Amino acid sequence: MRIIVLVVGELQTNTYLVGCPSTGEALIIDPGAEGGRILAAASRAGLRPTLICLTHGHADHIGAVAEIRRTLNLPVLIHAEDAHMLTDPQANLSVWLGRGFVVGEPDRYLHDGEEVTCGKLKFQVLHVPGHTPGSICLYAPGVLFSGDTLFAGSVGRTDFPGGDWKKLLHSVRTKLLVLPDETVVYPGHGASTTIGEEKEQNPFLTGEEMR
Repeated sequence: MRIIVLVVGELQTNTYLVGCPSTGEALIIDPGAEGGRILAAASRAGLRPTLICLTHGHADHIGAVAEIRRTLNLPVLIHAEDAHMLTDPQANLSVWLGRGFVVGEPDRYLHDGEEVTCGKLKFQVLHVPGHTPGSICLYAPGVLFSGDTLFAGSVGRTDFPGGDWKKLLHSVRTKLLVLPDETVVYPGHGASTTIGEEKEQNPFLTGEEMR
């Protein structure tokens, strides 16, 4: 598995190009902005994007969807509970950034437990409501793309519309902390970490409320 991290946009969102070494196909996770730069990085790496997967529908994670889809005609996948954010500038919070936008309807809904395939790579969809109702993570043995649910030393905020603190903690406890400690976590913002490190050191996950 090849993983290229691009930090994009004013909110410094992590966009991931995840490539299959055998086929050269690539999954684009959360193209938040700078679509031309994302496509150029894929071209330089010899990768051929085939899918766009969105961990949730906030503006800083979807800002380049329309440009990339227009250029490559890629299918866009998101959980059904966040799908309306792609066509509602209030719901995706882009109006808060001063430039409301929409990116069009998704091509397919993601469901908890299903597999997303890219070349010979397979990822399990984990539905993790809390940051948003339709937040998801993508898991393959050894790696987790956690969106804005889990960060190095922190967790996702829940003060936006649809956020729910109790659901977020439940999602993290039942879906993420049960993964192997050595699993590398690639979050929506900031540095990578591991499940083991977060179980031991994340102040939001070591308190009484997590037990």
